[in-house]
Amino acid sequence: MTSLAHARVQHEDEGVRVTRWDFEPGQSTGPHVHEHDYVVVPVTDGRTDVITPDGTVTSSQLRAGESYARPAGGEHEVVNAGTALLAFVEIEMKRQ
Repeated sequence: MTSLAHARVQHEDEGVRVTRWDFEPGQSTGPHVHEHDYVVVPVTDGRTDVITPDGTVTSSQLRAGESYARPAGGEHEVVNAGTALLAFVEIEMKRQ
């Protein structure tokens, strides 16, 4: 079984939740569903494998400071597929 990445909520109020994720190589978020639209801000460069419930794997190269946004509803697991520590900040917009 893959070990879980370390998640630390840095800020939360009624409108937003900001979580920092730190992954050693091979660590995972565990399967989850995004309840809110969100933005990811990579803190380090790294490579992820995103695994959907049907087993599809999508690999992505993350670059520190190059953010991306996704809508609510995504169901997946994120794995650090690189050889170094991976860190990103996830910002969830709780108000629609």
